[in-house]
Formats: sequence, C-alpha cells, structure tokens
Amino acid sequence: MQANDHHQITPVGRQTESQVPVSDTSKGVYSRQEVQESIQREQVGFGPYASRPDVHRHGLAAGGEGNEVGFIGGHGGAGPVKQFRLLSLVGLAYAILNSWTAMATSLSIALPSGGPTAVIWGIIPSFIGNLAMAASMAEICHVYPTAGGQYHWAAILSPARMAPAISWTCGWFAVAGWIALTATAGSLAGSLITGVIALLHPNYELERWHIFLIYVAYTLGACALNIFGLRLLPKINQTAIFWSLTGAVVIIITCLATASPDFQSGDFVFRTYINETGWNNGVAWLLGLLQSSFGLTGYDAVSHMVEEMPNPHLNAPKTMILAVCIGASSSFVFLICLLFGIKDIDMVNSSAAGALLESMYQATGSKAGAVCLQIFPICAMAFTAQGLLTASSRMSYAFARDRGLPFSRVFATMNNNGVPIPSVLLTTALVIIFGCVYLGSSTALNAILSSSVVFLNISYSIPILLVVVRGRHILRPPSLPAPTWTLGPILGPIANIVGLSFTALTTVFFLFPPDLPVTGENMNYAVAVLGIVFFISVITWIVDGRRHFIGPRDLGALLELARSEVGVVERPAHQHSNGHGHSAGSDSTADGHRMNSIKRAD
Repeated sequence: MQANDHHQITPVGRQTESQVPVSDTSKGVYSRQEVQESIQREQVGFGPYASRPDVHRHGLAAGGEGNEVGFIGGHGGAGPVKQFRLLSLVGLAYAILNSWTAMATSLSIALPSGGPTAVIWGIIPSFIGNLAMAASMAEICHVYPTAGGQYHWAAILSPARMAPAISWTCGWFAVAGWIALTATAGSLAGSLITGVIALLHPNYELERWHIFLIYVAYTLGACALNIFGLRLLPKINQTAIFWSLTGAVVIIITCLATASPDFQSGDFVFRTYINETGWNNGVAWLLGLLQSSFGLTGYDAVSHMVEEMPNPHLNAPKTMILAVCIGASSSFVFLICLLFGIKDIDMVNSSAAGALLESMYQATGSKAGAVCLQIFPICAMAFTAQGLLTASSRMSYAFARDRGLPFSRVFATMNNNGVPIPSVLLTTALVIIFGCVYLGSSTALNAILSSSVVFLNISYSIPILLVVVRGRHILRPPSLPAPTWTLGPILGPIANIVGLSFTALTTVFFLFPPDLPVTGENMNYAVAVLGIVFFISVITWIVDGRRHFIGPRDLGALLELARSEVGVVERPAHQHSNGHGHSAGSDSTADGHRMNSIKRAD
C-alpha cells in the first residue's frame, strides 16, 4: 500500500530502516534505560527520535502542533514512577477483584437466582470462562505491553482501515466498564455498613440515600489516596492481599468453630436450588452467574499499569492469571464454609442486614461477633475502592492521551509526581454520578454490577475476537522477539473460543431484569447505561474521533520499550533518505499518520 508515490507504509514487524530510530552504531542493541532516556530527551527536542518528523506529529514528544499528548508523562508533568513489583501487582489485582468479598457481599444476587447451587457451582463456569479470557489477554499483553490495554491491542490487531473505529469503540467500553467497576466498591461498602446498623438496630429503616452517602465517602477517600498517597500505593496493595486472605481465613475458622456441630447438610450446600425471580429455572440460574462473574472481573487492571512496573511483558500476564486463580479458589472455599454455617436460608435472603452478615450471625449466634467479622470486608472494600480508582484513572488517562475523550488535552496531563490528577478527578466525578442510580432504583446494585461485567467483557472480547478471525500469526510480529509466554497453536484457539462463548452468553443474560414482572423499580438499568455509552461514543466519533483519533499515538515508543526489555532493538547503520530531503517516515498524509501511529501486526 502506498500513501503517495514515495511513502511506503509498513505494518509492525516489517519496518524499514528509515522507520527505526538512529543512534550510535557502535553497539548492537538499545538497552531499556537508553530507550527510556531517549524518549525523555525527545520531550525537549533531541535524542534519537528528534530526526523523525512523523514521531513528533504523532505525539511522542510533548508540545507542538498536532502533538497533544506525550509518551508517558503526557504534557505538563513527569512520567509515572516504576514502583510496582510482582507482589504489589498481585496485591493490586487481587484487591481489585477482591473475589471472596465481592461474591459474599453479592450473595443477594445468586441466592434468589439458583440458591446454593448457583453460589457454589456457578463459580466453576465463571472461573473457566474468565480464566480463558484472562489467558487470552495475557498472551496479547506479553507481546504488546501497553497502558491502553485492550483498546491499544484492538488498534494493533485490526485491519488498517478499521483500526481507529474499532479501537475507539473498544476504548469507550473499557473506560465505561472501569467506571462502573469502580462504582461497585462504594456500592457494596454501603450495603455492608448499613447492614451492620440494621442488625444492631432492628427498627432501622434503610433509605437509599444512606447507601449513596457511604458510596460517596468511599469514592472520595479513594480519590484522596490516589492523589496524595502515590508512594503508599504499592504497600497498600501488598497489605490488601494479606488483609483479604487473612479475613477469609478468620471468618471461615470462626464460623465453622461456632456453628459446630450444627452444620447444614452437604445436600443443602451442593444441591439446593432456589428460584424466586419469576424466570424459568434455567434463566434464573444463568442470572445467578452474575455474582461469581463479577467476583472475577477486572483482571485487566495490571495492563493499564505497565508504565509503572518493571518487565511488563512478563509481570502483567502473570498477574492476570494469578488474580483469577487466587480469586476463584479462595471464593470457592469461603462460600462452601459460609453455607455450611447457615441455619435459615429464607432469612438470609430477606434480612435487612444483608446476606453475608446474616450468614455470619446465624453461624456465630452473636451479633457482636458477626459485626467484628464484618469489619474484614468493610475494610477490604476500602482497599478495593483505591485499587479500582487507580486502574480506572490510568485507563481514562491512556485513552485521553490518544485523544479518545472529550477535552483530552486536560485529562492527558500528569503532575510532577506522576499522578494523572485530572483523570483521577474525572473518574471520581463519573463514579459519583453513576451512583445516583441508587436514588431511583431498588435494584441499583444489580444494575451497577451488570454494567461493570458487561462493559468490560465487551472490551475484552474485541482484541481476542480479532485474533480468532485474523489468525494467531498476528501475535508474532517479525520485528519483535518470539514470545516466551504463549498458549500455543492448540490451547490458544481453545482458550479464545471458550472465553468468547462464555462472554457472549453472559453478556446477553446479565442485561435481563433480575425479577418478573418488570417494573420501573426493578428494571435492570444496565441496558439503558449500555445504550447511553454507545450513543455517546458514536456521537463523539462523528464529531471529533473520526478526524483526530488514530489509536495509540505512542505505540512506536512503547514497542521499542518492549523490544529493549529483552535486548533486541536493532540499531540501523544509517537512515535512508527518500530523495526528498527528509526521512521516509515524514510523509504528512492522513493515511500515513494513521498507519505509522498504529503499527499493526498484519
């Protein structure tokens, strides 16, 4: 394909020498530090990228016409600090999934929609489906470790003409999904805290705005921590995983010890089916999968933190897989033990204290003891709120850096401490606005959980579907080293298809109303939110995106960093001229801009 008579467009993996940065030829490869330093020098106009007009135009440098965003730091501040090690990353991912807490506090979703069978056995298909999706995404992340995550991968893996539109759509669903997922922390925390009040004060009448106020408090607290406590985040994330797992162990031991020997039967725990939804039994059980699917959603968080970790092509994929495995296994054991201690399942379903607190109260026989145990999930939700806001704001920042959001110039900035404050504030504001659904719906929790799972699963599916449709060869670009972490030619397609099938099934059913008959109060407003997000993305694409959005503007430098991580960035002996007095990468056509900015693995 020719952009004009002298500009050859080449996809990723087939760059000509004129497309590779020029530097001293006395060495064989760029080191990672050298590439990072050269990119930082590029922000003031010199270094090996300085001779590339196309790079300047596409946003690798800070400032200048047509150069709205920068490589790592955006403009107006420093780049992120590489502060997250593997343990803190696993802690972050697990704090975000917080699986046993998420599944336990959302028991009210599954118990009326399948009962204990949905609670326990629903984890199995949810684990298989989410593990298949996580493994598929981890394989892509290993080759392309970029902060934009799924929308960057969608741009890289798409056909040239369709890449901007596909990337734009994926980015909007990813941003919306993370905002909805961030909203779940305050939502569940509100239910936990008001449940304590209801247990201790039986005459307490719960108002929806009570939960909303707690929701806002958790969200603002997470915002403050993200802005002012950046250096504390790795330690907080490490603490989160130990707090969460310790809490699970303490609750399990306490409930089993105090409930002994009056346990429920194995038949009750593993075979009891309950359907109070009005749907037929099959649909009701599928609706109950929302609980376990929600508890395993959000594993892509670490892909949005790759600029803040060493060895992202290895650490990010590992963390995705570990988060799902730890989350599913801990939740499975916890929920089995919790159900064995229940005395009255109908009371658990209807209690104003909430299903989790009522279950612990029935097991311990002590209100004080149950409230003490409730402190573990209440505090765990604080860790979760912080972790979710961290990942969500980085997702919004990355998308704004590529001009995917309105007012991207504002939201693509980062302060001198490496905090994208405008994106943090934007995410906080949108989360609070989203929480207003509590003021008008009795099934607000269901709507928020459904929105988070559906939006994120759609964004996960797009790059995986591209791999299935276009072939696995697009994960082996010739200019990058052979992947060291791969699912292989047999397991890879199986994981892709299993994950996509599970996502397609659950996406449809998670948009269903939780109960019949449908009224204005019990409607699943995730459908409305889905329509609103899609409408806004289409309008903004027509008004602005189709003219300015070209996908990941910093991808060239990101791929250089990925290559330098394993020491294979080749240094060209010289830079060819195209005969017109400038390098071949400097053509100014719109198609040339798009193709050089989005280097695909065609």
